[in-house]
Amino acid sequence: MKGNKMAKKILICVFLITTIFLLNSSSYSQTLYFCEGVDKRGNPINESQTFYIPSGGGYLYFLVHVPYEIGCNKVYYDIYEVDDYYNETYNTTITQDDMRPSWTWFWKKVTFYYPGYYHIYVRDCNGYNLTSSYLDIYYK
Repeated sequence: MKGNKMAKKILICVFLITTIFLLNSSSYSQTLYFCEGVDKRGNPINESQTFYIPSGGGYLYFLVHVPYEIGCNKVYYDIYEVDDYYNETYNTTITQDDMRPSWTWFWKKVTFYYPGYYHIYVRDCNGYNLTSSYLDIYYK
């Protein structure tokens, strides 16, 4: 009997520890936001996954939050076009080289000239993927 009670207590403790770990790790994940601006506290202004640009092109902001100091002087935004079958074709890489290693959030103003469905990957100076997200661009 005592062995059953002890096993139940251990199982409950493992469950609680796992739940707490998962809740904490999800609240500190890396995030890429697409937005019309960034406030002084690093919050996105008019965040969206869909943007409408004029036929001559339009800009938006890539805002990245990480749960630690970035530790790099530059990051890379790899942009891929995604077709109707979800195949990705490399488009370009934008380098942000005005970084400070102590930053935990940063943003880049990016201009798009063509509509499409895009997958954006953010890499640090060591080539590690920090985060990624999908973006829809349409003409107005």
